[in-house]
Amino acid sequence: MSTPRILVLGGSGFVGRHVCEQLARMGWQVTVPTRRAINASSVQSLPGLTVLEASVHKEADLARLMPGHDAVVNLVAVLHGSEARFENVHVELPAKISHAMKKAGVSRLVHVSALGAETQAPSMYLRSKARGETTLQGAGLQLSVLRPSVVFGAEDKFLNLFADLQAVAPFMPLAGSGTRFQPVWVADVAGAVVACLKQPSTIGQTYELCGPDVMTLAELVQRAGQWAGVNHGQGRPILPLPNWVGWLQAAAMELAPGEPLMSRDNLASMKVDNVATGRLPGLSALGISAASAAGIAPGYLGHRGPRSKLNRWRASAGR
Repeated sequence: MSTPRILVLGGSGFVGRHVCEQLARMGWQVTVPTRRAINASSVQSLPGLTVLEASVHKEADLARLMPGHDAVVNLVAVLHGSEARFENVHVELPAKISHAMKKAGVSRLVHVSALGAETQAPSMYLRSKARGETTLQGAGLQLSVLRPSVVFGAEDKFLNLFADLQAVAPFMPLAGSGTRFQPVWVADVAGAVVACLKQPSTIGQTYELCGPDVMTLAELVQRAGQWAGVNHGQGRPILPLPNWVGWLQAAAMELAPGEPLMSRDNLASMKVDNVATGRLPGLSALGISAASAAGIAPGYLGHRGPRSKLNRWRASAGR
């Protein structure tokens, strides 16, 4: 039996790096396209992995990438932007991917969507994710869809960010503080991608990827500070913000250079809880025992380098 060849779109990103590492450990051949090879430096040294310079948004590049692969993993997504940007990345790109796959005779696709993706969801992000799923479900592919809750891990932009903010702020003003989340470890999400590639029974299925614990945003933020040892391990006090104040705060953040810490569309997403519905299979159906944030996050939040992610964010935003 020949070695599987997998094309991983978004393979240089947070989740993508873990997917590539797990595939490489199995001895599979992996291709990761990126606009500039330097952007994929974190995975370039993995055995059996090839980095190609290409734009996944260009149909000609997708057509060039597809031949010779047995399956495709789509991890490309954005968290912020206009409705046009969400449409381009979450709806139009999946359509381009499916077209290129069919033209090349590649039928197997694992698509990472988002928990809460619904056509009537409160945010542009979630609605666009739902439209992307619909586009692929009608494309005649051997499709598996994964819907993760908020993903945590050593390089996340969630728990790390809130820990860093508490290191410099005496208290945490927080919009959407009562929204419930079911955070999932990045290695479990990557494991779910690999399980789908290995198990034909996952074709045609949608999975909700969630951790074992349900916590409000306020609880998650405070625990991030505690796990990072902020304020002698107590974290900072949480100051819940009224919705209208949170909206104004997010609007101001959107005016800053670079990616905002919080956008109005992020707040819109938090109008609904980000937890498993119980109507779809989860990680256990893929043979994965979900890790808890309390069992993983203290290990990386308490051992970060001297230059925090907050400072790196400020530098990248020109602050």
